Amino acid sequence: MGDNKADTTAPFNTLPLRPELLVGVDRLGFRAMTDIQAQALPVAVDGRDLVGHARTGSGKTAAFGLALLQRLDVASRHPQVLVLSPTRELAQQLTSTLRSLAVGLEGTRIITLTGGSPSRPQRDALEAGAHVIVGTPGRTLQHVELGRLDLTQLRMVVLDEADRMLDMGFEDQVNGILGYAPDDRQTLLFSATWPAVMAQLSARIQRNPVVVGAGALVDELVLRQSVVLCDRVDRDRALHDVLASREPVPALVFCETKRECQDVAEMLAAWGADALPLHGDLEQRDRDEVLVQLRNESARIIVGTNVAARGLDLDGLGLVVCYELSPDPEVHVHRVGRTARGSSSGEAVSLVCGPREQRRLEDVEARMDTRIPRSTWSPGGQAELSAWTAPNRTLVVLGGRKDKLRPGDILGALTRDVGLQGTDVGKIVLTDRRAWVAIRAQVAEQAVKGLQRSRIKKKKFRVHLVS
Repeated sequence: MGDNKADTTAPFNTLPLRPELLVGVDRLGFRAMTDIQAQALPVAVDGRDLVGHARTGSGKTAAFGLALLQRLDVASRHPQVLVLSPTRELAQQLTSTLRSLAVGLEGTRIITLTGGSPSRPQRDALEAGAHVIVGTPGRTLQHVELGRLDLTQLRMVVLDEADRMLDMGFEDQVNGILGYAPDDRQTLLFSATWPAVMAQLSARIQRNPVVVGAGALVDELVLRQSVVLCDRVDRDRALHDVLASREPVPALVFCETKRECQDVAEMLAAWGADALPLHGDLEQRDRDEVLVQLRNESARIIVGTNVAARGLDLDGLGLVVCYELSPDPEVHVHRVGRTARGSSSGEAVSLVCGPREQRRLEDVEARMDTRIPRSTWSPGGQAELSAWTAPNRTLVVLGGRKDKLRPGDILGALTRDVGLQGTDVGKIVLTDRRAWVAIRAQVAEQAVKGLQRSRIKKKKFRVHLVS
């Protein structure tokens, strides 16, 4: 495999990209290419197989997204590109970014195939035709085996977070899917780590790939790491004091199990913080609502299992707390990598209790080739967590793009008919069938009652607050 280096300050228009793609680049506010974009894009646009080593927040989605859109024949409705991701959330975020990049490429159809969502609408979308398929391995293979998804005309396959896909046990599904794809396809493989199984996967599915990389997994210049040593019986109070001693910012607390995740979220809520659990037992709609609430300032803290360690688009996350160190140093790297994305600064604090976790800490430091500063917890009488109460509530309108709704329609109804000020309304996120609206907490009940009595675009919609 060859190596590739590139100038990391070049603008996107120095590449042989379709002019229509530069429209999406401009709308997303991209200027100069990031490291991984400058290294990967020329290789991918040239049609060669590629292995990309990229840390979280490095811009890899645009790196493969522009390359795959460059290759599309919009006149043909057969699937030409397949992007596989390990989690539903990542698949949805990839679809959103790809659609934004394709805004100038009229007629481009990109659909998402994931579990946790009804299969029938996905089948109908496939029957209508699509250019790009973004999916998780299990649901994608299901559609292929049922004859709903034809991969015979694929030009490119992208495996994003490929190492995580193997960690989650999807190797058989990935192999099954690729067995239906043409042998002469282009294959792009993006991975944050490179264990032996990744090298074996690359050797099996790629042809002389070019290897590119974007530096360390975690940028120590923008990430502040620290360790708080404590006894097991004091772990909860240590977590309390870590949060109480810091300004409230969007935060992610990692736990090892679903049960622990639920318990810690309930404990923080009892202490006055707006904290929500995120784990694999939640339905997809509930997981979506958790993420929306953190982004629109209706929640301050997500307490997550490792389902939240990869693939979630949580820009602006200022703090990560590891309630317990993972026994796997690679998992720790990806946990702390959720903050300090791109050039943004962030902080990661790990609670370490007892000799077993001390050994885990030594493994983490060896993996990251650094010594993490330590302090010892002692009862400090920190302030309570009332400062971690979110300023907003989230209002849900059971209508969306399929109902021809736009954010301006909802904002207009809230200000014109309900009597709210524009400053009372925050982010409005639209999906096909629902809208999430951030409302200042003090007027949230007024907003719900007002919309229940009024109409939006001459139509009544069901409305409620997320509990």
